[in-house]
Amino acid sequence: MDRLEAMSLFVAVVEAGSLSAAARRFGIPLATVSRKVSDLERHLNTRLLNRSPRRLTPTNAGQAYLAACRRILDDVGEAERAAAGEYSAPTGELAITAPVVFGRLHVLPVVTGFLAAYPDVSIRLTLADRITQLVEDHFDLALRIGQLPDSSLVAIGVGSIRRVVCASPAYLAAHGTPTTLDDLDAHSCVTFDGFASAAQWTFASSRTEVTLQVRSRLQVNTAEAAIDAAIAGIGPTKVLSYQVDAAVRSGMLRILLQEFEPEPWPVSLVHAGHGLLPVKLRAFLDFAAPRLKERLARLG
Repeated sequence: MDRLEAMSLFVAVVEAGSLSAAARRFGIPLATVSRKVSDLERHLNTRLLNRSPRRLTPTNAGQAYLAACRRILDDVGEAERAAAGEYSAPTGELAITAPVVFGRLHVLPVVTGFLAAYPDVSIRLTLADRITQLVEDHFDLALRIGQLPDSSLVAIGVGSIRRVVCASPAYLAAHGTPTTLDDLDAHSCVTFDGFASAAQWTFASSRTEVTLQVRSRLQVNTAEAAIDAAIAGIGPTKVLSYQVDAAVRSGMLRILLQEFEPEPWPVSLVHAGHGLLPVKLRAFLDFAAPRLKERLARLG
């Protein structure tokens, strides 16, 4: 039995949740995957998987063995990359993920600069607003906005993002400028369901968080639509500072109620951080972190 192959298949089965999905990932017959996992269980003299019609899940012994397999496979991968020279020069592919709008506006320019500086590295950049799993989804690095849960991942802070209320000068001239939270009662707002609750806006007052129910005249499902509606004079909207930066700088929108803004959300570069980092990843972190810090600092 090829022990490393069996470990790789076992990890793939757990991550994919089924034998058939693991078979597709490796491009081998389903029967081969099933046989090799069964051979592994016989070799270990223990059951690694709970089998059900809907999904395979690891047993208690399988959970412990899964963690050991991942460590061993990581070590083997690092040894092979070191022997191939990946740790002596930045080469190979980096897989990076970031939120859609922030990624397009700020991560992509950094990536293009890095590619120009390191011609032997290629990058797969995936822009998605869902939270991706680094190991399971095969990403080397993620840019995350918001508080990070406790985990084994390594986070490098590169700045913060404000949650801002803004409106067009024409709207404010016609309807007045709110200067207190109570003033919002007189305004019909553009709400964006990208936040936890579209019609509930969070503020800070007297060092405590305050959640207000706002009157929504228009509800949309993207920040871009909310910003466009606010520019058109429909009413105030609440979005993230980087999403509205261009419109504020051009004078199409004005930021309101700044003294009541809640705590900014941190922005972090996150990676698995197990063992010696490949030079391509270390080179990207060294290149990207100061540039992202500079871009975020300009957002204020």
